[in-house]
Amino acid sequence: MQRISSLKTVWQLLKSSCEGAAKVVHTPCSTSRHYSNGPNSFGLLFDIDGVLVRGTTPIPAAKQCFRNLVDRNGKYKAPVVFVTNAGNCMREVKAEHLSHLLEVKVSPDQVVLSHSPLRMFKQFHQMCVLVSGQGPVEEVAHNLGFQDVVTIDMLRDAYPLLDVVDHNRRPKGSIPPTKGLRPIDAVILFGEPIRWETNLQLIVDVLLTRGNPDNNWSSTLYPHIPVLACNMDILWMAEAKNPRFGHGMFLVALESLYKKVTGYDLKYEALIGKPSMVTYNYAELLVRQQAERLGWTTPVKRLYAVGDNLMSDIYGANLYNGYLQNSRSTRAQMQAKSGGGGVNPLAETVGDGPVMTQAEPGSTSGVYGAKEDLPEGCSSILVCTGVYNRDQQELPSDPAHTVSEQHIFHGHRDFCFDPGLMQPSFVVHDVKEAVELVFRQEGWPLE
Repeated sequence: MQRISSLKTVWQLLKSSCEGAAKVVHTPCSTSRHYSNGPNSFGLLFDIDGVLVRGTTPIPAAKQCFRNLVDRNGKYKAPVVFVTNAGNCMREVKAEHLSHLLEVKVSPDQVVLSHSPLRMFKQFHQMCVLVSGQGPVEEVAHNLGFQDVVTIDMLRDAYPLLDVVDHNRRPKGSIPPTKGLRPIDAVILFGEPIRWETNLQLIVDVLLTRGNPDNNWSSTLYPHIPVLACNMDILWMAEAKNPRFGHGMFLVALESLYKKVTGYDLKYEALIGKPSMVTYNYAELLVRQQAERLGWTTPVKRLYAVGDNLMSDIYGANLYNGYLQNSRSTRAQMQAKSGGGGVNPLAETVGDGPVMTQAEPGSTSGVYGAKEDLPEGCSSILVCTGVYNRDQQELPSDPAHTVSEQHIFHGHRDFCFDPGLMQPSFVVHDVKEAVELVFRQEGWPLE
């Protein structure tokens, strides 16, 4: 299948390094403060696990922080979007869960799950897709716009001889007949499944048979049918003292198995969720919409992304900041060359490589808004209540020194290791300090 050109555009920038090293600021602990309104200019992007909660337990600073982020009528003082790599539920469920934990109203329009940008991948919505993950994956897929959905359980039921690792799940007695299914056109990986061996086996079966598991394996069927993966996190933080394996670890296993069997690299049509720029661009769209509902008449100039994971939260925010800076610089250069005239955003490039345009990904022309509406930058704020722990991994105090090249790279195989992208703009203890820092940066008073 021919690859989609607009996704290639995103892909090329994801593989490139971005300009501008970030500055590390260690802020001291502060007393309890309330936040009040000031000039309208910024939006907040919050990670969830390790920033607001640990598993199902709220981090103490989060409740107080969010009580102060809304007025007495429960209206947010600034645009707030929750950007998480979780993807085992509907965003309505996640919003309700956050509302309960934080004791403030969170609407579904404020939630970006790892799979949320798939709503815009309309070119796949008519295809027969195999979905992997846990939770209501079929319902999630339909909600995102996919119309012809096959789950791993449905595939296993149709081809009962494929799943034989667990002896207790093997067919007993006579061999059951194969029911057969329509050919699968693409694979959507939502998140880590419960039975890794089943999912790994059946996904490889589908890839090596061009979507027809009744056929014989053939490594010559390459490239394989499209694979779209959400959530690349190797690790995430729950109630346990140490991080737990995430969907990124499942992807490592799948990539390794596929290459071991075929000798070829597993190819992705798209990687979605942090640190993908598609996810941050989608979150920025939601921030802009919230600003309009709040009655703001000026564009959001700055984003602040608060997270606990250097590889997903900090890397992603810095990558997106680089895109914003490059877009701004390129637009200024093109306006200068054209004598101050208009710029065609669909023709913009940065250096030798193209950048994401308003028509991406796929057939989503205009969804991201015009380039001139984009923020000026995105600052990354690292908290120490989740995956990152100061006691185990102290960042350089001198901003001139970035994370060491020898640092273990927990990013996805297809992302370059640029130490500068793992350097946060600011380091604070918890989310409450993060919001107080933002208010000071923006000149909003702390009551």
